[in-house]
Amino acid sequence: MSEKKLLATRAGYGQGLLDTGALHDDLVVLEGDLGAATGTTAFGKAYPDRYIEAGIAEQNEVGMASGLAAAGWKPFVTSFAIFTAGRACEIVRNAIAYNNMNVKLIGSHCGITPALDGGSHMCIEDIAWMKAIPGMVVLNPCDYNQTRLMVKKLYEYDGYAYMRTSREPVQCVTSMDDEIVIGKAQVLREGQDLTIAATGIMTTFVMEVAERLAEEGIECNVLNYHTIKPFDEETLIKYVRETGNLLTVEEHNIYGGFTESCRAALFTKADNIRTDYVAVEDRFGETGTRLSLYPIFGLDNETIYNKAKNLLNKE
Repeated sequence: MSEKKLLATRAGYGQGLLDTGALHDDLVVLEGDLGAATGTTAFGKAYPDRYIEAGIAEQNEVGMASGLAAAGWKPFVTSFAIFTAGRACEIVRNAIAYNNMNVKLIGSHCGITPALDGGSHMCIEDIAWMKAIPGMVVLNPCDYNQTRLMVKKLYEYDGYAYMRTSREPVQCVTSMDDEIVIGKAQVLREGQDLTIAATGIMTTFVMEVAERLAEEGIECNVLNYHTIKPFDEETLIKYVRETGNLLTVEEHNIYGGFTESCRAALFTKADNIRTDYVAVEDRFGETGTRLSLYPIFGLDNETIYNKAKNLLNKE
């Protein structure tokens, strides 16, 4: 993969707000005192009348968004994932989802990338929390470009949704010209040997591994699941049946996350499939840089590569 500028999905979210907010004056952003980190500060400077600093009060922030939606605004609620999806979960359920409010929830700094903020701020449970809420759309775009485009898609979607964004800068593996559809997986590579389904920034690492495998004559399908719910069973089953195997890759607890969605899809629709996964093994995060933590948690390229090779070697 050629060298490219590394960009974080949180930055794509910030630019997406500017893009979409410039076209729609009913888009309002609520921030939980973390705008410089989550990417919303630029929107606040450009549109101060549509930027609400809710402070360190995420439950109130979500409640305020519900009221704004009832009044006809289109709120984007932003904070770290551990607060948006975690601390405010009950308010999200009852004020937003139960009342069917058109509110978009953004969980920044998901997974283990909050680095020196430590395990208390590393959210490896948010997909499970949000996926379990009836009717909740759950999004996890893979790079800057896709996140920027997804803001427009979120604005156009009439309903409540949750989107993950990451602190970690990664290469862009998608284009601003890509057509993305909420609820439909994106096929980034096609091959006859192995199917790898990934979500979030882990997709960018999978693309690097796929290129390494291609140099060895192993061709992979790479499925980018920017939407975890509703889950695109059709695409997964199609490619898994062709290769007879599946490696899932996510930056989330193995319980309740993307891998479980894939397993549920395979349960009644595909037999004799060899599977493995890369995910957080039911443990909390810890303080450290991404480069130091990913090997510890088994989320690094080498682990993805080894699991892919082992899956192909299974009889």
